[in-house]
Amino acid sequence: MALQVNVNMKSSEWMQIGELAERFDLAPHVLRHWEAMGLIAPAARVNGRRRYTQDHLIHVMTIIRAKAAGMSLEQIREILGVTGQAERHALLQRHHAELERRLQEISASKALIEHLMRCTADDFTQCPTYRRIAESAVVLPDPHHDGCVV
Repeated sequence: MALQVNVNMKSSEWMQIGELAERFDLAPHVLRHWEAMGLIAPAARVNGRRRYTQDHLIHVMTIIRAKAAGMSLEQIREILGVTGQAERHALLQRHHAELERRLQEISASKALIEHLMRCTADDFTQCPTYRRIAESAVVLPDPHHDGCVV
């Protein structure tokens, strides 16, 4: 799913919470939740109403993209709150390694599914090609070593 949002607005323009949420097809309560978690803060309150700017659009896009990458709201808050580039880099490097691991798992699953779509075996679990792909995709535990130190 591609994120498409209109971020063009004059620097003097303000948006209310509903307008900001609508640009991302979010419910306003999501933005209020993110505010409560410390992920976003309204620029100002006018007559008790939250007012958002262009910077908030970019901030919300960042949160949405990070969530799409599998980050938790706590991880996103941590990254947004980091002030030093070295610390931010270290946090992102750990998450990048996790993404790489997940991509490998997804790739292995995709290979199995692609084979199954072509496989003509009545019982695909007995198909030699399927078994080879499945075995190479998963490191099975050694049945002779259960981790017990006896």
